[in-house]
Amino acid sequence: MAEQPHAEDAGHKPETLMEKIADKLHVGGGDHSSSSSDSDKEEQPRPSAPPAPAPAPAPAASEVTTASFAASASAAAADAKNKMFRLFGREQPIHKVLGGGKPADVFMWRNKHISAGVLGGATAIWILFELLGYHLLAFLGHALIFSLGVLFLWSNASSFINKSPPRIPEVIIPEDLVVNIALSTRHEINRAFANLRQIALGRDIKKFLIVIAGLWLLSILGSCCNFLTLFYIVFVVLHTVPVIYEKYEDQIDTYGEKGWIEVKKQYAVFDAKVLSKVPRGPLKDKKN
Repeated sequence: MAEQPHAEDAGHKPETLMEKIADKLHVGGGDHSSSSSDSDKEEQPRPSAPPAPAPAPAPAASEVTTASFAASASAAAADAKNKMFRLFGREQPIHKVLGGGKPADVFMWRNKHISAGVLGGATAIWILFELLGYHLLAFLGHALIFSLGVLFLWSNASSFINKSPPRIPEVIIPEDLVVNIALSTRHEINRAFANLRQIALGRDIKKFLIVIAGLWLLSILGSCCNFLTLFYIVFVVLHTVPVIYEKYEDQIDTYGEKGWIEVKKQYAVFDAKVLSKVPRGPLKDKKN
């Protein structure tokens, strides 16, 4: 009886050892599997950050060279245009030469309706006085008679026809306007007298010849037409020549430069043969 428990203990002992070995293997396998899973997780690729935007490509050297060449060419063209010969030595646009403002806008046809109306009114006045033979005093008298008669009848008949009387504006000429016009006229007349005095003293033969030629041309035009026709011709020229000149400015200046060079050559010959032999007046006035 005593041998049975000993035998049972001996029979249980290998099983216990096997169980321990199995437990050891099970635990070791679990650790290996967990370590392999951890290594697999570590080996998985991590999501990479979005790529940075590529920098803008730098302009090529040829493009920079082309841009600089175009800029220098445009600057050179502008300088050449500024240095180009201009009629009468002007340095400003034709609009500023005419004085700028509304009168220059009318002459340059900036507003076609206004310019056409002004030119049409001047043409009607010229036809009325020149072709139809109407006189200025008769025209003013008849126009005032007609205007005053219509306004007088309208004012008296407004109460009978149940209409409002005409609104006649009160016209008052401002004193400043008259003073400014008088001062400007006085300044221009004094300057003209000063120029005529300088010419009469014989100090500038070139200016003397220009004035004589202009007066001679004016006398020829005066013998061909009266003052009204001459005024109308000048008015039409102011409405046509500046516009044409502004449109074909470069071509006209080119021909003008050639003509001016020829005039200077002829003047140099005339100066050497004639003007240099003419005695001139004193350069300065004698002081007391």
